[in-house]
Amino acid sequence: MLDWLKNINKDYPDFWKTYLSKFEEKPNRFVVFSTETSGLNPSKDVILSIGSFAIINNSILIGDSFEAVLLQYIYLHDNGLSNEFIVESKMKKLSEPEAIQVFIDYIGNAVLIGHHIDFDVEMINVSLERLGCGRLKNEALDIDVMYRKLKDINDKQFSLDELSDIFKLPKTYRSTPSENAYTIALLFLKLKSRLGIK
Repeated sequence: MLDWLKNINKDYPDFWKTYLSKFEEKPNRFVVFSTETSGLNPSKDVILSIGSFAIINNSILIGDSFEAVLLQYIYLHDNGLSNEFIVESKMKKLSEPEAIQVFIDYIGNAVLIGHHIDFDVEMINVSLERLGCGRLKNEALDIDVMYRKLKDINDKQFSLDELSDIFKLPKTYRSTPSENAYTIALLFLKLKSRLGIK
């Protein structure tokens, strides 16, 4: 209940202070992002890669993007997992602290968009906690929730493939978070317009 008291005089890292200062202004962009993780338990699993794009004025800005593989050698070693995908990947490779700092700088105060985004946000929050930071302050919108609201459906969740089929997006063989983020961005623009979100 008094968690905020612990943080009054907390000395956060500079990148986090800069991030917090960005919320004095209203956001002018959306950032669609997706993560690839080692599993579904935020307290035990780690982020392996992140892919994201910005949306401004109903346009996906391919040049305004962030993509990185997070070097999680300790996790992979401790769990007897291969790091072959890291070696093979053409994406930028960063340590978790570097990647999270660059990602936080990249998103700024943007409204975050994702598919089942609560999980992705929690994974970022756990990484931020390891860096001695607080939790993300960004507003977040989930395309599954948006679709269910549009159709007034409360008893079912929709996969990214199901939503892609519903909106007749071309079939792709998504294999990276950036490819997922691009599909999410296309779906978001369709849903945004139908729901009248500015």
